[in-house]
Amino acid sequence: MFMSKRLLLLLGFGLLLCGLSAQQRAMHHEAGRQNAPQQLDKPYVILISLDGYRWDYTARFQPPNLSRLIARGVQAEGLIPCFPSKTYPNHYSIATGMTPERHNLVDNSYFDPEKGEMYTMSKRRLVEDGSWYGGIPIWVQAEKEGMVSASFFFVGSEADIHGIRPTYWYTYDGSVPEMIRVQQALDWLRLPAEIRPHLISMYFSNMDDAGHRFGPNNDAKLSEALMGLDTALGRLFDGVDSLGLPVHFIIVSDHGMAEVAPEQFLPIDPLLNDSLYTTANNGALAHFYLRPGADPDSVFQALQARATHARIYKTQDFPHYHNNIGNPRLGDFIALPDFPYYYSDLRRMSLLRRGGPKGEHGFDPAITDLHGIFYAQGPLLKSGLTLPRFQNVHIYPLICRLLGLSIPPDIDGRPEVLAPALR
Repeated sequence: MFMSKRLLLLLGFGLLLCGLSAQQRAMHHEAGRQNAPQQLDKPYVILISLDGYRWDYTARFQPPNLSRLIARGVQAEGLIPCFPSKTYPNHYSIATGMTPERHNLVDNSYFDPEKGEMYTMSKRRLVEDGSWYGGIPIWVQAEKEGMVSASFFFVGSEADIHGIRPTYWYTYDGSVPEMIRVQQALDWLRLPAEIRPHLISMYFSNMDDAGHRFGPNNDAKLSEALMGLDTALGRLFDGVDSLGLPVHFIIVSDHGMAEVAPEQFLPIDPLLNDSLYTTANNGALAHFYLRPGADPDSVFQALQARATHARIYKTQDFPHYHNNIGNPRLGDFIALPDFPYYYSDLRRMSLLRRGGPKGEHGFDPAITDLHGIFYAQGPLLKSGLTLPRFQNVHIYPLICRLLGLSIPPDIDGRPEVLAPALR
């Protein structure tokens, strides 16, 4: 009887895969995993990241489907990112409940002196290498406790962190349409209970793409991007409602967006000196890593002399890191442009200075323009509640409580911050 049931499950899943489009067949499946018996009756969580979705966009543009979900659930006045307010470190802070200097994904790009290599988002080998990532991502915590998880592009989900990836995951491809991602989430929830993911994480870049290109104050372009995204989300919400499962939505963004005028882009080139140090430029800040034999005092003075519209810090004196400031991935010195100046290189300067304002992020999270969103709705959550702004590391323990998972003891997120959201 057991073998017959097992064969039926595998056959059903195989037929599902055969019916998927070419894009969907790129899904990776960690074969053989099933929900442990104690996890079968647990609720479900869909964690959705809307990259670059600023805290005020919903009130400005009134997307109907998101607005409907918010009215039935919990929202925050804003979601405060960790420093720097960049995509990779903040997605991973949401995923781990830790600040970047503790979970080790300290910026979109950085140098690791111990590995002797520069991590960047474009290096697929490193993005998928779990040794670059610290902490315990929420999908790893779930899998460790015998709960099946799935991810469609969430930062970190492609890497074998602690030797574990989600049961179902995708290699990032930004060209995959929103409706394909939505349909995949619904297909996952239609799987037999034994292999159905209780945690699904998803990623959409629509608002970040529009915000960078047109700036956060171009209402026409932002509204156009948001309404298309909202249509896809509406299909997801309606599809989940039709399944009758106890599903919780948690919708977040990694950061907001600030306007940068063409003349506020700064050339990083005067600060470069490959013979003395390695530079990781992230726009809103740059990290400098001394080479062996370089004199720290002379390098610090030279950087100070060349910096314009910016301040040079010794990393131990930098005001925006509060945990593990000795992390070698932070570098020896940091250049912090005056807000909203932003570093680029001379090759891109002429392009960036054409046309109107652009949108950028990475700046001090105390600046309200850099705040994101937190919306949540589901059977274990209150309805019609608005919370004050809070830092994104506190989302992790809430997800653990919704899924009945253990909360790792060494995270920065605190369960009591979002306890008022629970029924």
